[in-house]
Parts: sequence; structure tokens; C-alpha cells
Amino acid sequence: MQQSNRNDQKGVKISVVIPAYNYAHILRRAAESVLLQLGGSAELIIIDDGSTDNTPAVIEALERDFSDCFRAVRQDNAGLAAVRNKGLDIAQGQYLIFLDADDEMLPGALAALNEHIDLRPDTQLVIGGHVSRYPDGREDEHLPDPLPPDAYTRVRNYLIERTLGVSNGACAMRKDIFSHGRYPERFRSAEDIPVFAQVFAHGVCTNLDHLLTRIYKHDDSMRHDLKAGLKVGDQLVGEIFDGGRLPAEMNEMRKLFAAQRYLSLFRTALAAGEDEKAKELYKQALSADWRAIFRTSYTRKALRLWVGMSG
Repeated sequence: MQQSNRNDQKGVKISVVIPAYNYAHILRRAAESVLLQLGGSAELIIIDDGSTDNTPAVIEALERDFSDCFRAVRQDNAGLAAVRNKGLDIAQGQYLIFLDADDEMLPGALAALNEHIDLRPDTQLVIGGHVSRYPDGREDEHLPDPLPPDAYTRVRNYLIERTLGVSNGACAMRKDIFSHGRYPERFRSAEDIPVFAQVFAHGVCTNLDHLLTRIYKHDDSMRHDLKAGLKVGDQLVGEIFDGGRLPAEMNEMRKLFAAQRYLSLFRTALAAGEDEKAKELYKQALSADWRAIFRTSYTRKALRLWVGMSG
């Protein structure tokens, strides 16, 4: 492993970590979006997860142009969860932002976060807004969802009701919240769900009504999400509920979450045009918890699917 130690700042409050794997063609956009607004209280770390493209050369060019402004680490390919855990280990900041290499931080984001943290130094999760950018150039703005005051409702709304959302790159997490668990490195997708669940369960959470990040959507994301989600399978339920991440009283959500997980994959399969797989996933949702039939938006889709197939 090679590491470039280019930032020896003291008093760093926020560490922005960019995991990079074969994103050489757009990595500079993400890096510059952070570098151009760095101050003494923030740092940037780029972790190259064993890229086989031109990523090392892009990082070298950034080091020439922005010397002493960031740190770069290269490691053997280990997956996104391992990269984020590496960021946890080496970050100097009290708060961490994990910015995907194909996204970008919006101007003024770090200043807004710094101001918010100064006003709410007790916060362990700051949820900001983001802009979704679609392949056709269309953009939608999303400000954070209202935060329920109690931990139980936050976790339920995040895991089951899906009315509480949070996006990497548009949130900052304080390091101490990871005492309840780190990113599960055996997962190659959905690794952030257990972490966000534990933050909502144990952390002081606050909203920041400021757009922090532009998140780029991709045409093939539905099929990719379905394939990755199926690989994780039931392991995600055990990771959330069996590893001490949540208080014992939240275990009653286990069956409901298992059903919701299958319903989410059901919807993804429909969007990807995988009708047979969608039927199988809906059956698995009902098997996990029969109450899933009362999730009417999914049930209507399932009925249309069956009627359409039978016809």
C-alpha cells in the first residue's frame, strides 16, 4: 500500500473521504469540488481501492496542482465498505463525509456544515440536501426529510416506512457513532444501511436545509441495484438486528424489515423489467411477514403484474 501524507493540519473538524475504484474519467471533478472550498478546518482523503484504470495518474496530477491540500492512499481492492472503514481509521476530522467519486460537493457545502456544527456541537449526524442529476440533464432538488424526535420512530421510518432518507455525500457523521459498528466488509452493496440504522437509533440527529451535493444518477442503476441487492440477501437483516447495532426493543421490527427489504427489491426488479424475479420477491416478502400485503402501493403493483402475466 502506498500513502501520500500531504495534510498535517491540526484542528481538522471535517474529513471528506472519496473512495475511488476505476473512476479516473470523473474523479478530478469530485476532488476539485472539495479542494476548491477546503479551509483549515477540513481535509480531503482520496482512497484508491486498487483501480486498474488511470486513477493513480489522476491522483498524481491532483497532487501536482493542489500540493499539500489532501492525502491519497492506495490499497488492494477490498470493496466500498473496507474503503470507508479505512477512511474512519486515518481521518483527522471529528466528522466524516463519504463522497462518491462520481458525485460532487456543491459550493459552500463545507462552510454551511461548519456553521451548523458550531451551532449544534452535540450532533452526531447532520443530514443535508442534495441535487439529483439525471442522464438527460434534468435536476431535482431534495431537502432533508423531517426528523422524528424519538429514536424508535426514526429507525422505523428509515428501515420500514421509507419516509426518512439520507444520502452519502449529503451528510456528515461524527466518528464516535461508529462505536456501535463499522461498515460490514463482507458486503459489496447496502453496506451503509446498517450504519445509518445505528446512527438513527443512538445518535443525536439534525437537519441542515442546505444543498450539499450533486448526485449523478445512471441509466443502468436499477439492474445494478437489483443484482447487488440479491447478493446481499438475508444477510442484511442479520447484520442490522443481530450485531448489537440497535437497542433490544427494536428487534420487533426484524420481520417487518425483512419483508420491506424484499418489497424494495420487488420494486427494483419491476423497474428493471425483471417480471419473473419481481413475482418471486413479492412472494418472499409475504413469507417474511404476511402483513406486507397491507403495503398497498406494492400490492397494487403486484396485482397488476399477475394480471398482466396471466393475460
